[in-house]
Amino acid sequence: MTESISPTMKMIIEELQALSNAEKREVFPRFFKAGKGEYGEGDLFLGVTVPNIRTVAKQHKDISLDVIRELMLSKWHEVRLCALLVMVEKSKKKDETLRKQLFDLYLAMSERINNWDLVDLSCRFIVGEYLLDKSHERLYQLAQSQLLWDNRIAIVSTYAFIRKGQLEDTYALSDLMMHHPHDLMHKAIGWMLREAGKRNPERLYAYIMERRADMPRTMLRYAIEKFSPKERAILMKRM
Repeated sequence: MTESISPTMKMIIEELQALSNAEKREVFPRFFKAGKGEYGEGDLFLGVTVPNIRTVAKQHKDISLDVIRELMLSKWHEVRLCALLVMVEKSKKKDETLRKQLFDLYLAMSERINNWDLVDLSCRFIVGEYLLDKSHERLYQLAQSQLLWDNRIAIVSTYAFIRKGQLEDTYALSDLMMHHPHDLMHKAIGWMLREAGKRNPERLYAYIMERRADMPRTMLRYAIEKFSPKERAILMKRM
């Protein structure tokens, strides 16, 4: 894909390049599974840490949606993350029209939100918090998408609901995607179940007791991390 050369995009890329770390640039392709046949295959990295990317994003939080769209088309992982973090900053504004535009742009470009960190650092704010007082049907559509990243957006976005004590969608989406073929989803679902369990441990315990024989092992381990050793031992037993 051709890199945009708009002046603003050029400036942001140069700022990120100036923060590049040679060691991180070497490690990131392995850490984010960018090798042949892996889920992040072909992605390219500048070697910039998240705190540094956040700093650049905050400095450019007033860029237009058109520039954000350009950044999202970048071949560089950190440039796309910077665009997403700008969107997060913009989503904090009490501007319903802007939040709807960000929501629509985000989901229209979900193929470019193509690794777990990109999803996890952004979807709760741009998707989850936007949908708090609206229909949640879009999450169920994302859960049934053929795109892994749409599926992860669906479940991780419920973190916004969990923080408000709304647990129904987390459990419903967990049931819907319980047998997802990818380990990244097992981890994400287990993570959200664990967060739901912090709000209502009894409900999570009962949920797992009913499904423990059917639940992928990774998902189960993530979900039960906050229980006592005795409770974990019981929940880990297969029926």
